[in-house]
Amino acid sequence: MAERKSRLYILKPLIEKWPAVTKPEGHVQFKTKVFWTTLCLVIYFALTNVLLYGVEQTRLDLFANFRAILAGASGSVMHLGIGPIVTGSIIMQLFTGAKIINLDLTNSDDKAIYQGTQKILVIGMILIESVPQVFGYLIPDVDLIADIGMGGARSIIIAQLFMGALIAFLMDELISKWGIGSGISLFIAAGVAQSLFTGSLNWQGANTAYSPTDYTVDPNAAQGPNVPAGTIPMAIYVFTQSSVADLVHQGGFENVFIGNQFFPNPMVAFVGTFVIFLFVVYAESSRIELPLAHGKVRGARGRYPIRLIYASNIPVILIAALLANVNLFTILLYTHPTLSQIPVIGEAWWIGYYPPAQGGTLSPQPIAGGAWYLTTINGFQEWFLPLVDFDRYGGILNGHNLGQLLIRIAIYLFVFIAGSILFAKFWIETTNMGPEAVAKQIQSSGMQIPGFRRDPRVLQRILARYIPTVTVIGGATVGALAAFADMLGTVGQASGTGVLLAVGITIRMYEQIAKEQAMEMHPVLRSFFGAD
Repeated sequence: MAERKSRLYILKPLIEKWPAVTKPEGHVQFKTKVFWTTLCLVIYFALTNVLLYGVEQTRLDLFANFRAILAGASGSVMHLGIGPIVTGSIIMQLFTGAKIINLDLTNSDDKAIYQGTQKILVIGMILIESVPQVFGYLIPDVDLIADIGMGGARSIIIAQLFMGALIAFLMDELISKWGIGSGISLFIAAGVAQSLFTGSLNWQGANTAYSPTDYTVDPNAAQGPNVPAGTIPMAIYVFTQSSVADLVHQGGFENVFIGNQFFPNPMVAFVGTFVIFLFVVYAESSRIELPLAHGKVRGARGRYPIRLIYASNIPVILIAALLANVNLFTILLYTHPTLSQIPVIGEAWWIGYYPPAQGGTLSPQPIAGGAWYLTTINGFQEWFLPLVDFDRYGGILNGHNLGQLLIRIAIYLFVFIAGSILFAKFWIETTNMGPEAVAKQIQSSGMQIPGFRRDPRVLQRILARYIPTVTVIGGATVGALAAFADMLGTVGQASGTGVLLAVGITIRMYEQIAKEQAMEMHPVLRSFFGAD
């Protein structure tokens, strides 16, 4: 009896006519891949600096805590970043993994339907994430409203958001087919690198006047020196403007090394970034290597590496995007003019309470409710200082006690670790990285494990000893690294997760470039890597 096809096949006529980047026919030259990758990166940076037309001010950035991960720039054409793309991917992976969508991704027809449906879903997510932005968060300009009305002004802003996210989506597809690596990963690494550079070396003064004699900060001061925002210039400024006695007795060392709301890039975050870098490099270099030999060419040998971080950093991207969407909907339920009126869940503090910040604007950081337990723990001072001296630093917790803080830490670690394991398992199944797919790939290249029969079933059983276990361990490792990195803190508000992703992405990009160069020099390697 023939297996019943998925209902998603009704979308096949639409998928076949859906706009898409043409897949190259045959091998793409290395210099061509470098050209398209570089061009997309330049366009991405340009779009992050193009402000939205007709926006008077950004009242509240719904994605403020996830900017580095979502590769967007607040108030720009790239305001949404890669959020809709990753969200669409999450939904499709969850539905496919839970067998709600009946698709066999080892079948070429089913895989085409899966990818086409995901594209349609991404377009829908762009609209879903664009529309709420104009209702109280991206305020239209009064002159534009006077000319074309509130509805027209909002439509123009939504159109810009839609086009920016759509361009990011098409550039991701362009890089995956004509470039090197993944567009999503490239944009994340680029955004994080920019944040780290400015967070470390920015000499511009922060918006706070600082007195080196009593170590107080007056945010409303009209005169007085401004402390540089970057870690290194800030440390140089404070140490050269202060005596040793002032540093020791007036809290200078505490501000420089641990930081507070007026010192956003302390030394502990700078050191933490370096420590994260070392951990990720070590984890990325840990692997199991299976010996391979060519079945027909005597002396032709190689190794198949099974990395500790087998599913790469994709699980962390998906988890971070999932938490970003949780944060988005809790903010909407509390602040949106219409959604906040929904009975029971509208403006409910137990879902998420967002207090007004300075100047009457809303803060994107919840201080109570369920959202507080799932919000990123940004840095050392948010959890370590209250644990060390609750009497002095308990105010950081906004009324929560130590027990609630420990529960928050436990929930945050569990969500990242368990979620990364789950998404890692889904990812290897949807990207042909499972034992069966890898066995077929090795078999088709003519390679085999010495001492074993040249049979894909035998090779699959050997790979099944390692890949599922390494997937779980690697997912847990990358999730734990991301969570602890967030808790340790990083410079430039890049988030620990962002730094983790950027380092891993950079290493993978380097290896991908090396592989592309090797295939360019030795065309016989293309069949092994599945390039042709």
